[in-house]
Amino acid sequence: MGKFVLKTTATGYKFDLKAGNGEVIATSEVYTTEAACLNGIDSVRRCSVGEIEDLTAENPEKVKHPKYEIYLDKSEEYRFRLKAKNGEIIATSEGYKSLDGCKNGIASVKKNAPEAPVEKAE
Repeated sequence: MGKFVLKTTATGYKFDLKAGNGEVIATSEVYTTEAACLNGIDSVRRCSVGEIEDLTAENPEKVKHPKYEIYLDKSEEYRFRLKAKNGEIIATSEGYKSLDGCKNGIASVKKNAPEAPVEKAE
């Protein structure tokens, strides 16, 4: 089972969503307060059901928020960002070598996020 790991940074708080195997599936921006970070986690839980908009496709089909956007980064790796109902980015992925790998990452968020407990990093 996956989990959210809440971390303190030099400038605030952030979270990582980790799969059952410990791999980071998605990470957040840095929030100024722990409460705001916990609200971000709740937003990921609620929005994890979103559909996929593949911006790497020739004619990407537009999808309503909340949604996952798949895109290519500067290194030509596939990444996704989860956007909330208001269009704000609430979680981003690591880079994937393949589109299928990126889609598997999204499937893992959909599976793990809704019920994932929150742990504080040591």
